[in-house]
Amino acid sequence: MKTWSRRSFVKATLASGAVFALPTLAFAEGGTLADIKKRGKLTVGTEAAYEPFEYVENGQVVGYGHDVLELMAAKLGVKLEQMNLPFQGLLPGLMSHKFDFVATSVGITPERAKRFAFSQPVGVVRSVLMVRADDMSIKRDMDIGGKTVGTQMGSSSQPVADEFEKELKEKTGKGYAGTKLFQAYPDVSNALSNKTVDVALMPSNIAAVQMRKQPNVFRIAGEIGQPKLLAWVANPNDLEIRKFINDSLDEFRASGKLAVLQKKWFGAPMETPRENYLPAGAI
Repeated sequence: MKTWSRRSFVKATLASGAVFALPTLAFAEGGTLADIKKRGKLTVGTEAAYEPFEYVENGQVVGYGHDVLELMAAKLGVKLEQMNLPFQGLLPGLMSHKFDFVATSVGITPERAKRFAFSQPVGVVRSVLMVRADDMSIKRDMDIGGKTVGTQMGSSSQPVADEFEKELKEKTGKGYAGTKLFQAYPDVSNALSNKTVDVALMPSNIAAVQMRKQPNVFRIAGEIGQPKLLAWVANPNDLEIRKFINDSLDEFRASGKLAVLQKKWFGAPMETPRENYLPAGAI
């Protein structure tokens, strides 16, 4: 049986036009800020499975995105209802107005951007090189030549590792000592701790979680590959809601509130673009 990632599953779903049943939900009923205020509730759809952006702790949705949403709800003077649903139900549910917008870590792609109204990026995920804090032999990306690199099998990081090794060989004449693949990113961190590997290649958000759980054990020595922008999504007919999201992000950025939350969840402020982030033909 083929195993689907949540991203590839949605891509195939949208391409085929298939419709999947959602749990019985109360409709958000409308697509304007006036509707939300009248209802007294900001209803968003989330898949809470991408720590630290959004995840479940003690039965509640928490994370960076949740904290930003609380600020937005307070700005509107309404309560926040964050519905935790499987990712494959989020974009179809958005088109049926089952919630006001999707607030989960959705990668901006040309295909999606032609069908859905993406907000400004709320986050960026980079492929980072995490090393042991006391290993001074690796200070930058080019220093991993001759080192053993570990990453998750079948992940987006694996091809990034392969491509960078080609670049490394071209520039320095030396590739990795070896590449070790693991079932999950926590396994990669464990291998780094016990010196089975010298470098752990993983998404920056996963690295942030590991470094928060084990302070002063690891450090980031560099990043490779292209960053992936993550954004929230509004119904293409609800551009007022997208404008509200973008205006709120600008406001919270200017006031310093975003930087405080980013330091809380990621350990440092996050640089995200405010323009030229949408591909050609985007809504």
